[in-house]
Amino acid sequence: MVFVKDKIICLLVLLVLTASTATGQSETRRSVDRPNIIFIFIDDMGYGDISSFGNKLLETPNIDRLAEEGITLTNFYVASPICSPSRVAITTGQYPARWGVHSYLASSEKNRQREMANYLDPKAPSIARTMQKAGYATAHYGKWHMGGGRDIGDAPLPRAYGFDRSLVSFEGLGPRLLREGQGLSEQSAQLGQGPVHWVKKWEKTGIYVDSTLAFIDRHQKEPFYIHLWPGDVHDPFIPKPEWREKFREYDNNPYQRDFLATLWNLDHQVGRVLDRLDELDRADNTLVVFTSDNGPTDWPFYYEEYHWPPGSSGPFRGRKWSLYEGGIRMPFLARWPGHIPAGAVDVSTVMGATDLFKTICSLAGVQPSQVTFDGEDMSEVLLGKPQQRKAPLFWEYGREEFYLSPGNPRFQSPNLAVRDGKWKLLINADSTDAEFYNLKLDHAETQNLVDEMPDTARRLATELLEWRRSLP
Repeated sequence: MVFVKDKIICLLVLLVLTASTATGQSETRRSVDRPNIIFIFIDDMGYGDISSFGNKLLETPNIDRLAEEGITLTNFYVASPICSPSRVAITTGQYPARWGVHSYLASSEKNRQREMANYLDPKAPSIARTMQKAGYATAHYGKWHMGGGRDIGDAPLPRAYGFDRSLVSFEGLGPRLLREGQGLSEQSAQLGQGPVHWVKKWEKTGIYVDSTLAFIDRHQKEPFYIHLWPGDVHDPFIPKPEWREKFREYDNNPYQRDFLATLWNLDHQVGRVLDRLDELDRADNTLVVFTSDNGPTDWPFYYEEYHWPPGSSGPFRGRKWSLYEGGIRMPFLARWPGHIPAGAVDVSTVMGATDLFKTICSLAGVQPSQVTFDGEDMSEVLLGKPQQRKAPLFWEYGREEFYLSPGNPRFQSPNLAVRDGKWKLLINADSTDAEFYNLKLDHAETQNLVDEMPDTARRLATELLEWRRSLP
């Protein structure tokens, strides 16, 4: 436990208050031979931040268990280099701009200036709602950021999207954990729509895991679908003080020290989930999916103070807020013993976040109704059978001058991108600054081939710009 006794009592009260039975459920819950599903979605974890993907500064043995006991995908992409649209794509199985979300959700005024919705339309497809209707118990614990917070107090609660229970942060409504001393948390508290529970930042991930374990314990006779979406390793990095002692060799760079301490705890918390599944003899019938929402932080002040930010995008160019590989290519692990081959590594399949809705439903034997997916069914890929995509992957990030850009000028990308096989093209919506790369030969995106291969580049640019014009 990482919090004191009185907070445990408060948390128990909070967990009771978070119980809510969603409406519109078409099936009575029953025990069926379907996999439980735990989707772990990390905040701002880069491609190279776990040891199975190359981290040499810190071992992440619990997360690495998923690689050892399941499959690793090295060409997995999220739908955006920033949080809100990345999460909307997971939820809907569609490109997030279809729902007016192409950057992070902020205040109503900033959203209006950027032609953004204030929250995800509850009429949008929702994987949780689909699983709920199929008889799954559903829960969301952790970061939401699809509506609610700042001055947006009328956003739907997670239950509107199919979650029986939820516990979020300041970027959502309903039961939530708010951080002591944070202005945005204080603003959230003024919105009501509670209850709220005040905690230190380093306590939050442990509490979200506590809630996850309690939900698993309560649903041992029926399948469950859980989002565990912690707010770590998003900065600021504020570990418990004694965790810093493990990384004193980095005292000359407190950002790096505190990042590693936060990452160490995150790995420990993932281990708690895996251990509980083992204790309950439910690991063999539980699909665990693990990835991140975008690349690691890239605020300018890190370069000004210590030359480089914490976190690693591995061998790739770019970080958060960039459509280069480091902003959108993420570590991806999936484990389902007896179904997903242990220790498998797929280096050829290109898979995207919009694929996960359809893929998870296929693995669970659930049929989504009336959803026009942008993603594809990649269930055979997770079962160890690589495949080629039928359609390219597309990205948009930043329509107006108000969007966030990386602190490193070299990571400032054009605002549209497409990947088709080994080819990747980036271009601005006004057709300027085209960049064209062969990722098979140049994963660091250093050799622009626009002039060398104009016909292929022109074809992809045409497809990409047509896709952009099709969006609201």
